[in-house]
Amino acid sequence: MKELGKTEIATAARVLEAESEAIRRLAERLDDSFVRAVEIAASCSGKIAVVGMGKSGIICKKIAATLSSTGSPAIFLHAAEALHGDMGLLRAHDVVLMLSKSGETQEILQILNVARRMALPIIAICGAANSTLAKHADVNLDVGVVEEACPLGLAPTTSTAAALAMGDALAMALMEHKGFRKEDFAGVHPAGVLGKKLLPCADLMHRGDAIPRVVATTPMKDVIYEMSRKGLGMTTVTDETGKLVGVISDGDLRRLLEKSPDPLKLAAGACMNRDPKTIAPGTLATNALAKMEEKRITSIIVVDECHCVLGVVHIHDLWRLQMF
Repeated sequence: MKELGKTEIATAARVLEAESEAIRRLAERLDDSFVRAVEIAASCSGKIAVVGMGKSGIICKKIAATLSSTGSPAIFLHAAEALHGDMGLLRAHDVVLMLSKSGETQEILQILNVARRMALPIIAICGAANSTLAKHADVNLDVGVVEEACPLGLAPTTSTAAALAMGDALAMALMEHKGFRKEDFAGVHPAGVLGKKLLPCADLMHRGDAIPRVVATTPMKDVIYEMSRKGLGMTTVTDETGKLVGVISDGDLRRLLEKSPDPLKLAAGACMNRDPKTIAPGTLATNALAKMEEKRITSIIVVDECHCVLGVVHIHDLWRLQMF
C-alpha cells in the first residue's frame, strides 16, 4: 500500500472511531430527560416540526423522514425560511423539535420565542447544555461532543453524527412507545422493498378461478390437467364445502410415478399429501417466505379459520417482489 493510502486510511479510521465514541457516550447520558422527550412526542396530536439550520438542518430532514415513516407525522422546517413565512406551517397541537450545536443561532432562538408564544411543546437536541435553547426548551437532549472529527476541528462531523444518532434513538423509542407494528410500517412504505415484504398474503395470493382445486374423487388425469392449467406446480384437494383436505404437488406426482404402475387409475384422495402447509390471510409475505424455505416447498395455501381455501401463494410471487 502506498504511503498516501496509509494516511487516508488512518484519517478515516480516526474519524470513525471519534464518531462512534461520541455516540457511545450518548448512551451513558440517557436519563429522565429522554423519557420526557418521548412522552412529549407521543402526546402530539398534530405533527412534529423538526427545525434546524445549516448542517443541523440536513440532519433534521433525515429525522423528520424517520419519524414520519415510523408512525409520527413530521415535517422539516428550515429555520431561516420559517422566519419568512413558513412559520404558518405550525398549528396548535404540534410539537417542535429543534436541533442546534451551539443553541445560540439567532434564527433558532427567534423560532423558540414564537413557539413559546404559541404554547407549543419544545424538545431540543442541542450540543451546548447551558445555551439559551437548552435552557428554554421543555426538555433538552444533550448531544455535546468533546471535539469534531474534522482535522481542522471546524467541519461538523462528530456533532452531526451524535445529533442524528439521538434523533434515531428518539424516533425508535417513540415508535415502540406508540406500539407501531410491522403492518403499520408496510402501510407507509407500500412501494418500497421493505413494505412489500410486509404485505399480507391476502394481497399476494392467487384467488378465485386461479386456485388449482380438485376433490378427493377427481381422477388423476384430471388432477394433472388442473395442475398444468393453473401453472403453480400443485393443486389443493378440498371437500364439497371448500375445506382443505390435502395437496398434490409436482414432487408428489414424481414419487407416485415411481411407486405406482398405473397412477392414472387412481383418484386424488389416494395420492394427496394429507398434511398440507397453510397460512392465514394476514400472514406477512416475509413470514410466508420463511415458512416456505423451512418446509422446502414452492407453494403455500392460504386458509380461513374454518380451514377453507382462500388462495395460494407461490414462491415466484415473492420473487417478483424482489424479496431476495
